[in-house]
Amino acid sequence: MASEHGQSTYYVPEQSKYPFFASIGIALMLVGVATWLNDLHANRPGSPAILIGGFLVVALVLFNWFGTAIRENNQGMNSPQLKRSYRIGMQWFIFSEVMFFATFFGGLFYVRQLVGPWLSGEGVGHFTNTLLWNGFQFSWPMMETPQQAVGGVANQLIANNGVFAGPEKNMSWPGVANAAHWLPLWNTILLVTSSVTCEFAHHALKADKRGMFKFMLGVTLVLGFTFVYLQGVEYHEAYTEMGLTLKSGIYGTTFFMLTGFHGFHVCLGAFILLVMFLRALKGHFNKDDHFGFEGASWYWHFVDVVLMFLVAVVYVF
Repeated sequence: MASEHGQSTYYVPEQSKYPFFASIGIALMLVGVATWLNDLHANRPGSPAILIGGFLVVALVLFNWFGTAIRENNQGMNSPQLKRSYRIGMQWFIFSEVMFFATFFGGLFYVRQLVGPWLSGEGVGHFTNTLLWNGFQFSWPMMETPQQAVGGVANQLIANNGVFAGPEKNMSWPGVANAAHWLPLWNTILLVTSSVTCEFAHHALKADKRGMFKFMLGVTLVLGFTFVYLQGVEYHEAYTEMGLTLKSGIYGTTFFMLTGFHGFHVCLGAFILLVMFLRALKGHFNKDDHFGFEGASWYWHFVDVVLMFLVAVVYVF
């Protein structure tokens, strides 16, 4: 904000407890996921209560954290310099998220292009193939483990007693003839369309068309939450009809890890956009000062781009 001498000063927010409580909420979510999956693996009546509790803690913290930042901006505490720092901070945050997903895509590339062929005996993997799974041939999607491919532990020179459940089907591209019944295609269309409507909302706001801005933002939210619902339907179909689980070898593991983390980011982005929508209903934002929404739209476009890569490397190729 401007000082009494007309110079721009830098507003430094006071110390905040929100990062501490957000960390607790995220930790509870991780513990909740781990214990729930372990209970399911052991055929115990597991409960997602810890996971849900952690999610509610994170949601409450973010809601209040956003509220503090909003009040500071509305009270004129944010100088142009601080607003620029917000933009730069958001850009670095999205870059860190790009690197996060790059590690998963890199790991998938390593498995498919290097580890798999090595286990088949190619290159430096000749002795690995001979000693562990003699005669194993790698192909993708890997619907069975090398142990299953060679007939189980009895046919291994060095026994590996791991137990895996091979899926009956996979989520790969079924071909043009069956595309209309392929759920990932409709999910992709939904999220891409939501990215377009989000951009329409942004342009409407910059043109000071508040009615159109709120309408297109509302449409974006509906499409986003519909995507989350259909992702849940896809998981249910994978588990119950295809036998595809986290125990289904490397394909099942990478499928649920990549789509699961992406789904979490979509949920986070949808929650952020929901906050932006509630702010819009209260009359917040104008064509010259709306970085809260603009930053949220950047993040939404980011999860859309990630989905494009996800569909290409997990579902199609």
